[in-house]
Amino acid sequence: MMMRMLEAGGLPLLTDDLRGADPDNPEGYFEYERVKALDKGDRDWLPEAQGKAVKVISALLEHLPPDYSYRVLFMNRRIEEVLASQRKMLARRGEPGGPDDEKLADLFARHLRKVKAWLATQPNIAVLEMNYNSLLRDPAPHARQVNAFLGGNLDVERMIAIVNPDLYRNRSTCG
Repeated sequence: MMMRMLEAGGLPLLTDDLRGADPDNPEGYFEYERVKALDKGDRDWLPEAQGKAVKVISALLEHLPPDYSYRVLFMNRRIEEVLASQRKMLARRGEPGGPDDEKLADLFARHLRKVKAWLATQPNIAVLEMNYNSLLRDPAPHARQVNAFLGGNLDVERMIAIVNPDLYRNRSTCG
């Protein structure tokens, strides 16, 4: 959702469209495949990413080289919803599920604490945390905050208009 908002706001994206829309993500994935090789040292694409939004999962952030400056929009979502989404995707693909949800939730929470602690020590990385659930309920203040964080040149009204609450399918029953 955030990548669509950034695109609608006028920020160029670095994507390759190798993974298109599917039932699990009907708006598409907005990924750049080479990002997945950051941990293997593939960084030759980074000059092409200058001034563009690039989707990077939290596990790969620590592999970003320190010779660039980054602005990270860190999307937080309720773990119950993330796990429900993953279960549905695996079931649809006929793949076996992983460990139980409680164990996965604990592992993920520890991972997030580690990544956020690392990010806080990086002088070349500015971070803005966004709450996915809150953004879906009321996108306007979040879009304004993102715009300010990224320099104030985005079309906030277009960013707000692109948010589609109908795609919020794996809702948590808590809070």
